[in-house]
Amino acid sequence: MPKNFTDLTSFKAEQPWGSKNLALIEGASVRLHWTDTPYKWHINEGSEVFMVISGEVDMKYKIGAAIHSVQLGPLDVFVAEEGDEHVAHPIGEARILVIEKQNSV
Repeated sequence: MPKNFTDLTSFKAEQPWGSKNLALIEGASVRLHWTDTPYKWHINEGSEVFMVISGEVDMKYKIGAAIHSVQLGPLDVFVAEEGDEHVAHPIGEARILVIEKQNSV
């Protein structure tokens, strides 16, 4: 395999939300995350593209004070715009590709 090849479906980090940096593109990071536990409610400093590679994720997000939820499966994409409060809850084990401003939460 070439050194720039990554098998997205078999990556596993040492701890939940551990990641493998895939690329930096003009200030945006492209990372592959592995997790089996929820993240924390947060707001990114810019837009975030969140694509499930394997597994399922219950993405919760707020509109005003109301909490909404959408279930994401493989190849589903969720885009959080700057200012959108959200949290990802994997259902079991999940691998997620995240593209966001470098050094974002």
